[in-house]
Amino acid sequence: MLFYLIAILVIVMDQLSKYLIRANIDINETFTLWGIPLTHIENSGMAGGLFQGYARFFVVVAVLFVIGVLYFRKTEEMKGALIDSSFGFLVGGAIGNGIDRLLFGQVTDFIIRSGGILNLADHAIEIGGLLLIIHGVVSWLKSKAIDSLKNGDQ
Repeated sequence: MLFYLIAILVIVMDQLSKYLIRANIDINETFTLWGIPLTHIENSGMAGGLFQGYARFFVVVAVLFVIGVLYFRKTEEMKGALIDSSFGFLVGGAIGNGIDRLLFGQVTDFIIRSGGILNLADHAIEIGGLLLIIHGVVSWLKSKAIDSLKNGDQ
């Protein structure tokens, strides 16, 4: 349930923020909201402006990614709040940007930070990736602790 809740929340927040930007801010216009500089750009590539013009290709990648995650969730033994949160952020971000690419042939970006201009879906993907790394480290540490206990019992 946590997976679906996070994914849906990410999609809704991402699409709402992009709608508000597209409806109220001209392309290349910069403004400040709560001390955060924002610039409206449209990106037909991927994060950082790489591979411009391949937006439709990235729709296919997003669909395959979401299918892979859904399949993986049903077949693997990776369970728990941390991995569900990770996958929720990753899938929500992939779908959020996929919707833009499918409907508009480009993604609305507006959050300025070092390394480029991103959107909420991009940040959700980063959070999901970080949670996935944390899950991997925690799982590894647990397996080492279990191995240590098994070897200590002999």
